[in-house]
Amino acid sequence: MKWINSLKDFQNYLRIERGLSENSVQSYTLDIKKLIWWLEENQIVVSPISITEKELQEFIYSIAKKVNPRSQSRIISGLKGFFNYLIFEDYRKTNPLELIEAPKIGRKLPDTLSQAEIDLLINAIDLSHPQGERNRAIFETLYSCGLRVSELITLKISDLYFEEGFINVTGKGNKQRFVPIAPITGKYITVYIKEIRVHQEILTTDKDTLFLNRRGKKLTRAMIFTLTKQLAEKAGIRKKISPHTFRHSFATHLLENGADLRAIQQMLGHESITTTEIYMHIDKSHLAEVMLKFHPRK
Repeated sequence: MKWINSLKDFQNYLRIERGLSENSVQSYTLDIKKLIWWLEENQIVVSPISITEKELQEFIYSIAKKVNPRSQSRIISGLKGFFNYLIFEDYRKTNPLELIEAPKIGRKLPDTLSQAEIDLLINAIDLSHPQGERNRAIFETLYSCGLRVSELITLKISDLYFEEGFINVTGKGNKQRFVPIAPITGKYITVYIKEIRVHQEILTTDKDTLFLNRRGKKLTRAMIFTLTKQLAEKAGIRKKISPHTFRHSFATHLLENGADLRAIQQMLGHESITTTEIYMHIDKSHLAEVMLKFHPRK
């Protein structure tokens, strides 16, 4: 079995059977390619079936000198998934990474913005600019609905249910969820649609796509990251932020204001409540407030 063939089969498995997003598939692919490149560089001739724990230990030792523990842990996890797939398909009997432990890493708390900083960013948008109304609608949607970038750029006009107060979001693995939308956010989106988008020449394939670039095409992830960076600089925000920061801030502010963790999980589209629980570590003062408000011995 050749590496390139097994990698293609693994990609198809991740897409079709696991239902992972293209971004997740590419992350797994890169992990395996790093191993393949290392084997070629060191002229080590082994196949996915014959590679042993010894070669993999040497590979991990080599990457440990180049990447931080978090990246190292992610690569090990990706490779474990690949070899588990080979076992599942009866190509191997054992996983050569079974006894190799990933480095211990602390739980990374997400960066967040205060409510005042969110307002500062939104107010820094130049509405006289041709893309100003669109950009305000984009960042209001990111924050008020807690969307991932991939969910934002694939949002469709047919996904908007403003009268019911919801939008239909397609998340990881094409799983759909309904997320509440604030009336003010719906208002900004409506202004963008009726006053800006309606005057654009739109590519046929993107007729239903909500947010478009100047050429009438769907926005890219990179464009949203660029817009975020430019807006932060203009607003004088010195924190290192990304579009995902709005999602983290959305969840944190909901929790601080008394929202139920299970409800936040559903709105964020987390499969496991454990993923959502990371927000419990951001502001422990909120926990004290909950105890004082609800405990019978307060």
